Amino acid sequence: MTGGMSGDLERRYRRVLRLLPGYYREQWEEDMVAAFLDTWLTGDPQADAYISQAAGPGLAEIASVVSLAGRLYLGGAGTPRRYFAWGQAVRRAVLALLLLHAMQALNVLVLTTWSRQLLGLQALTVSPLGGSSAGTWTTVLYVASFAWIAIFVTLALGHYRPAWVLAALASIIDLVALVQAQLAGRVLTPYGSWAAWVLLSLAPVLAMAAFHRDAPPTAGRPWLLALPLGYLVVFGPMLALEAAGHFWLPDIPGLCCILVALACLVRAPGAWSGRAAGSGVWSLALILLAADAAAYRIVSLIDRHDPHLFQVSMVELFVLVAAAAVVAPDAARAQAPAPAPPPHPQPG
Repeated sequence: MTGGMSGDLERRYRRVLRLLPGYYREQWEEDMVAAFLDTWLTGDPQADAYISQAAGPGLAEIASVVSLAGRLYLGGAGTPRRYFAWGQAVRRAVLALLLLHAMQALNVLVLTTWSRQLLGLQALTVSPLGGSSAGTWTTVLYVASFAWIAIFVTLALGHYRPAWVLAALASIIDLVALVQAQLAGRVLTPYGSWAAWVLLSLAPVLAMAAFHRDAPPTAGRPWLLALPLGYLVVFGPMLALEAAGHFWLPDIPGLCCILVALACLVRAPGAWSGRAAGSGVWSLALILLAADAAAYRIVSLIDRHDPHLFQVSMVELFVLVAAAAVVAPDAARAQAPAPAPPPHPQPG
């Protein structure tokens, strides 16, 4: 069935299957190719000759292979150590990004509940409104902003599909608001705004593919506790400093760099000692977050002709890179193959 008459069709399917990890292809490629060919070939030599030239792979088949490849590369239980480490690292990085979204949304909620006039404060985050217009669209934007709290909580509790649907909807609304603000000329740093949407909204939505049925369950309680504690630790001092006045406060890209750098430094002792449980996976997750924060910081500087901001940003990037380098060796160890088991003792 897989002879010369079906050779072209077989080659096309094998090219698609190259998307899959090598360990999986070694075990299942022949069976998958045979199953794909069985859906096309009829046993009639003339018909099969035509089919081998003109048929498949179809879009649905390619999509299924891509989906399978995503689940395998972002591995769950039973996958090789390297793929499991990447899967766990991506899942933790996604939860960390959603935690930042949730803390920002909580900050907007606090500042909305306690009016600026009452507190004498200005919002520390970019308002989801992009302006002072009121109406239904304003309400939708506020709801989309607050939805990130529900998205984070839903994902932390293990409800992956509802969390992904809500995140996709919130990201689309954020995109519409961004385009609307761009067209109205209300955004002063267009590249920075697009970077925020791509790196902080779109990226985690796409990376939520790592939360699949083979993924181990999320330890939800620590993540849920991190939301109020993180808000108090991060935004509490910022609110106090802004209320006091005459203090420098980082912008959102700078805040991302600072938080990731601090997380790397906190993780460093366990990473170097190797005694912290899962330290390698956490280090790999921090490397992913550091790359995301660094890209956000760099792109946000485009069209910003501010020498002071540039100098501060360079310091933030230097600290971030240095902190990430501290945990990089531990992140590399997390991807190393598992050590071979000791030889079985021979009977005496």
